[in-house]
Amino acid sequence: MFTGIVEELGTVRALDGSTYEFAAERVLDDVEVGASIAVNGCCLTVTAHGPGWWRTELSDETLARTSLGELGVGDPVNLERPVAVGARLGGHVVLGHVDGVGEVVETPPRLRVRLPHGLMRYVVEKGSIAIDGVSLTAFGIGDDTIEAAIIPHTAEVTTLGRHTVGSRVNVEVDILAKHVEKLLSESRA
Repeated sequence: MFTGIVEELGTVRALDGSTYEFAAERVLDDVEVGASIAVNGCCLTVTAHGPGWWRTELSDETLARTSLGELGVGDPVNLERPVAVGARLGGHVVLGHVDGVGEVVETPPRLRVRLPHGLMRYVVEKGSIAIDGVSLTAFGIGDDTIEAAIIPHTAEVTTLGRHTVGSRVNVEVDILAKHVEKLLSESRA
């Protein structure tokens, strides 16, 4: 489980098919093989690491459902370790299980993202949403878009300030909304 509070802006160090290597520092403080690190909101497993880098393998499912397959060497990425028990939950509950890939329609400071079909039903005014792994508060809910205010600090320390109109971003909606929907649909059956 993650919080959506990005710890570090890392970079893609190397790509070889489905093997990705990232340059990082802070998220490696207590890393072990088998640990999880979220990259642009996608929970990935550390398969190897060394001073200033770590490696992972992406499944076909991950490549099909996220924007990670569009990354190139040198691209910046949002990195976050799982939340530690007893730590403050500064953002919201983020699982690192991307629900779909959205499209940037307007860049910060007023970020507007078009969501994939079917995800709008999980978004409410002033509710939580993760865009590229960053915990945000949704507002300006349209037919297929949400808006989120991006302060200069967030734009600087995450990938959100680097996106252009048309950029594809990973979207994770609030897990509580998905559970409520499932429970209600089953109780009516």
